[in-house]
Amino acid sequence: MNMEMERRSFFTLLSCAAASAALPLVARAQQQPMPVVGYLTGARTVATQHFVAAFRDGLADAGFIEGKNVAIEYRFSDGLLERLPAMALDLVRRQVAVIFAAGGDVPILVAKGATATIPIVFITGYDPVKNGLVASLNRPGGNLTGMTLIAGQLGAKRLEILRELVPKTALIAMLVYPNNPNAEPDTADLQAAARTVGQQVHVLNASNAEEIDAAFVTLTQLRAGALMVNPDPFFLGRRAQIVALAARHAVPTLYYAREYPDSGGLISYGANFATAYRQAGNYVGRILKGAKPADLPVQAPVRYETVLNLKTAKTLGIDVPTSVLLRATEVIE
Repeated sequence: MNMEMERRSFFTLLSCAAASAALPLVARAQQQPMPVVGYLTGARTVATQHFVAAFRDGLADAGFIEGKNVAIEYRFSDGLLERLPAMALDLVRRQVAVIFAAGGDVPILVAKGATATIPIVFITGYDPVKNGLVASLNRPGGNLTGMTLIAGQLGAKRLEILRELVPKTALIAMLVYPNNPNAEPDTADLQAAARTVGQQVHVLNASNAEEIDAAFVTLTQLRAGALMVNPDPFFLGRRAQIVALAARHAVPTLYYAREYPDSGGLISYGANFATAYRQAGNYVGRILKGAKPADLPVQAPVRYETVLNLKTAKTLGIDVPTSVLLRATEVIE
């Protein structure tokens, strides 16, 4: 009987000891800090909150909820690109788990230059292979992967749509943000496309709000019959100003993102930016779970959307041709 009691006491003590030994492990597990994601963008805070929401939705799709099991350090340069290097270095010093870079190629290039080890998920409007971000789309290699919208390589298609919409215009103006590293090739591509169809295109540069105002004065003086806005987060952040000026000067304007016709602009052709931000958020979540950027292929849009604001077309006195109506993926009435 005594031996049996001793045996039971031994196993009881052993169980207690095991439980006591496990407690610090559990406590340590509970005290593990949440992973931190760095959100680096050249865009304006107030103009892109719906993109932030889409990014969070993508994280949630992967099982990460901000404030619950992931933290996000936001860095918006609000169009002041010179602020980006210090912001990127700060995120690296904080040893964030992943950096998300968007709002133009400059934030991506800055993040790439700041770290070769922290995973980077990007959204670019251009060819990430040609721009040296990744080795290939299917096998990016290195510490970068993400989404390409190919927003800046659709100039010829946008010109085609604009000419269908206003076929009799002799001169089309092109609004360009000159500080964008892709501005010159975008302009050259559009000019080449215009020459093949005998269309005149006049380039107007604008790098601040006052120059946007001046550009519309100039296009009126030139009697340009239509305007095309070149892709850039600087313009997206000032879409209310641009849409208002287009209405005031009664100039048919084609944009690259649906946010413009949603705000009263005439028409857009391009990828859905919010969808890309959600996909990027999902990629960040997958990396937090252990996936490597080198193994995640760069994603491209499955389709491009044409969004037409029919109310604005009527205000401008444009009789929208059937070809454009049939092309539209969404008509805002």
